[in-house]
Amino acid sequence: MSNATPDAPHIPVLLGPILKAVAPVGGVWLDGTLGAGGYTRGFLDAGAAQVIGVDRDPLALEMAADWGAEYGDRLKLVHGTFSHLDEYSDGLLDGVVLDLGVSSMQLDQAERGFSFAKDGPLDMRMSQEGPSAADLVNTASESELADILFHYGEERASRRIARTIVAARAEAPIETTLRLTELVTSCLPRPKPGQSHPATRSFQALRIAVNTEFHELIDGLEAAERALKPGGLLVVVSFHSLEDRIVKRFMQLRAGRAGQGSRHAPQIEQELERFSLITRKAIAADDAECAANPRSRSALLRIARRTDAPAGPVDRTAVGLPKLALKEIGRAHV
Repeated sequence: MSNATPDAPHIPVLLGPILKAVAPVGGVWLDGTLGAGGYTRGFLDAGAAQVIGVDRDPLALEMAADWGAEYGDRLKLVHGTFSHLDEYSDGLLDGVVLDLGVSSMQLDQAERGFSFAKDGPLDMRMSQEGPSAADLVNTASESELADILFHYGEERASRRIARTIVAARAEAPIETTLRLTELVTSCLPRPKPGQSHPATRSFQALRIAVNTEFHELIDGLEAAERALKPGGLLVVVSFHSLEDRIVKRFMQLRAGRAGQGSRHAPQIEQELERFSLITRKAIAADDAECAANPRSRSALLRIARRTDAPAGPVDRTAVGLPKLALKEIGRAHV
């Protein structure tokens, strides 16, 4: 997620700490969330020989055709996803950077339907293809909606909100972000100063469901493992606790640091050390960055270095995926 204004250049969250941690920058990097190009330009300007800019949003690629011209062959643009990022390079990569969640560019466009702060069609599709948030809200059962809100948004009032949505759509389809925001807000107490908007968790949950974000994330982390050369760096910025938990557990597991848990529990087979941890604890934005870019307040950065151990599938039950995501992954593989 990144911040841009008409008067200021596009500055992605935590770019300074990232470039400091991975210096010296060189070789071929893949930016799995091109967006408005902040990370890609940052890595190119810092010395990367080439950056492969990947995005599932066609608009990001259209915009990059303009600003990217100055970099020539050093910039390669790909319409793609996390889960296939190991297919976009001719050789192994020196680094992969993933900026999770919705971009500021998407939030700022009311017509994309990501923001409860701007009225627009209830869409939320990053790829601009497939079922929208309106489709989900108007067709899912009450129990399905409640599960999505609870597991993907950690919304404690999930059942009350789902019940309200189902009752409202019986009167008229829910087609705008403003209408959904009104319904969610009616179920929750007024926020105290400093608290997030009441609709934050519900919008997050629906966005994750519409874009199958947790499936893409775990598949993308596995793809990065396959794509990186020994010594290559995996850089991930997350924006909420569910994402960060998955990234943290994946990196710990792949670094052989998952731990055994209770001594009474079944013995866990020790993982090959496919990564070594560069950041033992997540790095957060400092006060200056938070003041300049409020959206950086929830950002957490984790970095790991690839070893020469062979890549392989990760145990989906061990990386902190919400139960609903595990259930959906199970159905997809039946």
